[in-house]
Amino acid sequence: MTDPTHLPAVPDPEPVVPDPAVPDPVEPVTDYTDDGVPTFSYVRDRIEGRAATAAAAEELAGGDARAAEAEDAFAERERKAADRLAEIRRSMER
Repeated sequence: MTDPTHLPAVPDPEPVVPDPAVPDPVEPVTDYTDDGVPTFSYVRDRIEGRAATAAAAEELAGGDARAAEAEDAFAERERKAADRLAEIRRSMER
């Protein structure tokens, strides 16, 4: 049986060797050049983000065919339910 008060030795972690492909953490990576011009990747990311936001907003607003079909089906069910309820009420009045 092992002694619970005696813990096994933990090896020292290996030293971290800096990767030359990773930029120096002292120099912050920005989305602008030294002249203050936005980089191509920054502009591309902004445009893609706005396009994705617009597509999602259109889908949520019901701009696609599936949403329109779902709304039509829901309206049809509501109309049938109202007709059936009116029929039941008429039959109870007799």
